[in-house]
Amino acid sequence: MSKSALRFAIGLSIALAGSAAHAQAQAPASTPVNPAAQMSPLEYGAIISNANAKKVAAAALAEAAKMGVPMIVAITDTSGNVVYQERQDAAILGGTLVAPQKARSAVLYKRPTKAFEDAIAPGGVGIRFLRLEGAVPIEGGLPIIVDNKIIGGIGMSGGTGVQDGLAAKAGVDTLK
Repeated sequence: MSKSALRFAIGLSIALAGSAAHAQAQAPASTPVNPAAQMSPLEYGAIISNANAKKVAAAALAEAAKMGVPMIVAITDTSGNVVYQERQDAAILGGTLVAPQKARSAVLYKRPTKAFEDAIAPGGVGIRFLRLEGAVPIEGGLPIIVDNKIIGGIGMSGGTGVQDGLAAKAGVDTLK
């Protein structure tokens, strides 16, 4: 190899090494995790009793009545199976399908369904939550927590997402 070819090869190697180091320095930091998408660290506890399920549902439906919005409530156990469901007069029929889905989503993924809604709203990587089986990105589903253990889930449907969320919160607050 001639001296000029050798100099060229060494110069090219130095240039490539420098540009690789520059590229690594310019690489964007990893995308921070959306706090809305964080799963609760709480563990599952004993499943909600029928008495407590009815108590939570009654408070949630009372809140719906206060708002003047007929709703459907569904309470699930820690496996996402419905243990109690009630539909107020004049509540939308589709809510009988949606309320249990919200409750199931909240309990199985250990987070309010509003967290999924917030995570997908900005787009980008949050859109991946749409692919999670059973994840419902509409406010109105909450885990039911007693003594720092998830014992079930509540799902409300019939109002706006915000109204459903307020009614669900009124329900879970009865066990605090």
